[in-house]
Amino acid sequence: MRKTLITTAVSAALMLSACSEQSANTSAAAETVEASTMTQAPATAENVLLTPSPLQYMAPQFDKITTSEYLPAFEQGIKEHNAELAAITNNSEAATFDNTIVALEKTGAILDRTQRVFFNLSGLISDDNFTSIEEQIVPKLTAHQDNIYLDDKLFARIQAVYKNKATLTGEDLRLVEVYYDRFVRAGAKLSNADKTKMRELNGELAKFETSFSQNVLKSFKDDVIVVTDKAMLDGLSDSDIASLAAAAKDAGKTGYMITLVNTTTQPLLSSLKNRDLRKQLWETSAYRAMDTNAPLNIKIAQLRAQKAELLGYPTWAAYSLGDQMAKTPEAVYEILDDLAPKALVKAKVEAADIQAEIVKDGKDFKLEPWDWAYYAEKVRKAKYDLDDGQVKPYFEMNTVLNDGLFFAMNKLYGITVKPRTDLPVWQEDVTAYEIFNKDGSSIGLFYLDPYARQGKRGGAWMDELVSQSFLKGTKPVVYNALNIPKPADGQPTLMTFDEVSTMFHEFGHAIHGLFSQVNYPSLAGTLTARDFVEFPSQANEDWSIDPQVLANYAKHYKTGEPIPAELLAKVLKSHTFNQGFGTVEYLAAALLDMEWHSITSDTEITDVATFEKQALAKHGLDYTPVPPRYKTTYFSHSFGGGYSAGYYAYLWTEVFAADAFSYMMDNGGLTLENGQKYRDTILSKGNSQDLMQDYIDFTGKKPSTDALLKRRGLVN
Repeated sequence: MRKTLITTAVSAALMLSACSEQSANTSAAAETVEASTMTQAPATAENVLLTPSPLQYMAPQFDKITTSEYLPAFEQGIKEHNAELAAITNNSEAATFDNTIVALEKTGAILDRTQRVFFNLSGLISDDNFTSIEEQIVPKLTAHQDNIYLDDKLFARIQAVYKNKATLTGEDLRLVEVYYDRFVRAGAKLSNADKTKMRELNGELAKFETSFSQNVLKSFKDDVIVVTDKAMLDGLSDSDIASLAAAAKDAGKTGYMITLVNTTTQPLLSSLKNRDLRKQLWETSAYRAMDTNAPLNIKIAQLRAQKAELLGYPTWAAYSLGDQMAKTPEAVYEILDDLAPKALVKAKVEAADIQAEIVKDGKDFKLEPWDWAYYAEKVRKAKYDLDDGQVKPYFEMNTVLNDGLFFAMNKLYGITVKPRTDLPVWQEDVTAYEIFNKDGSSIGLFYLDPYARQGKRGGAWMDELVSQSFLKGTKPVVYNALNIPKPADGQPTLMTFDEVSTMFHEFGHAIHGLFSQVNYPSLAGTLTARDFVEFPSQANEDWSIDPQVLANYAKHYKTGEPIPAELLAKVLKSHTFNQGFGTVEYLAAALLDMEWHSITSDTEITDVATFEKQALAKHGLDYTPVPPRYKTTYFSHSFGGGYSAGYYAYLWTEVFAADAFSYMMDNGGLTLENGQKYRDTILSKGNSQDLMQDYIDFTGKKPSTDALLKRRGLVN
């Protein structure tokens, strides 16, 4: 999530800075959550959110928190925060680093604790209670944030410290620069009239962004397909069908229920033989939330453009990129437009192979988006003699986790992982762990929430429940959320290779938070520029295909036999299969995001679908068989807050990830020496110094795109 002086409601709700780009494949929602956090117990004087948790590292007391406690805690938190801020603002002594900047870092304990618990759980176990509270509290939090950033007296103190920054060094200097920049970018230098306008814009944006996000979450519940004729599910595995039946039963429906994942293309499209059902599934996905969110998309984009103009920027993209590594929209368009034609060429070669497979199958229809995944699987099987049915028995979830992910992390960093069954969790399928250094010292706590279920938003992500800070004496408490389909009772959780990669990806974010060694909470862990934060997670993915790691976890769930060398070779060889499609669908979404946020305040938009079509045509990606990974009405990265004009970051950081992994492989691969250097120069630093310098400290140079092109199979 993107944190400022306080964590804004919208960004906290979405937690996008640490959100995996690979959506976990899910075909069904799991059971309705019945946890203590969902109850409506009456508020008491012993509101557990008002005091630090007595649990280790202040881990939240999930077994004691009730929804009735949130609003009182928010109100008390805002009241306390205002008093703390007033003490700083009204200090009669001249502004110094300690009495102003460090003092600000120490404020807002109750508010921070309440926000972290509420907005994280609202994405994990949301129900009508969470929705109602969110609608009530977001306007108050938005106004509170405006009161901070638009306070003339407070900014004057920050500005005074900033003007004397020559006396500061290291992390202290970085913190002052970050504070000053945040206040200026929030409107601290605006006139009083413009500050009033800024408050109005922020209030409207908070309202519309919250509605957009709630509509997306609601669509996961409403936009389902119920199949009553089992024959229509021909092509699915027995475990997939059992999972769909369990989902229908849990929802009180008869038959088999298919639910959606975040992305436009749905996982089941690769297996379903029934073309009509494939089309229905694709269209349900591609046109979801159109009625509710399309008007919001237009309004949000226009309001953001107005806000950017008020702050002196031509577009929201120019404003949003001002504090990122890319710096300008031109730099982003350059990298996206450079890769687009290369990816499209490869995608069209793949499409020709697929069209040939359609003909070979005795059909005469033209390739459509709902056909791609199904016939691509046939092509992959023909090219590599490989399909998911062969591979999944070797990727049982607990084995992947313990003998794959945790094994690799031990080899690279020397860490060990111990389950903590004594710690309360927010849902019965969640597991808590304690992470230890190789010398036995404790690093922090980690929670894993693996399964899809009703009330949990789609995709996969990481966030922090407690952030590391030497100033506050806190150690990190982090979690990963995935959306793996929960199997029927008694059945193993068999993962696709994409789901394996997602698990490694998200733990890359987790160790970024866990390994933080920073003084100030505003600079700790994953609080880097969004076009840097995905670098550690993407780099961690590649350890999933390291031969030493694969040999340790790719074992048949029944026999324990290792994956046959021939099959493993096919898995590795097919790793870049269909990358033309994958790259084009990503680029299409990234360019949509940029185009929506490159409009000026007077741009008139009347139809979302028309805007999408024109935006893609402008960049040569209006290619019907490959739709954007996210279309506008469910593009949460872009319109829910967090990654607006920032979705390019996954590609930008993949350049760093591929280059860094190549560097490690050239220097011994999976070794403690590589891990320690990477941990010291990258993972421990947070945002405490220049991010490019962090990278140079690790590899000795700036990254090149060579390794990325090879990683995606776009060059040999």
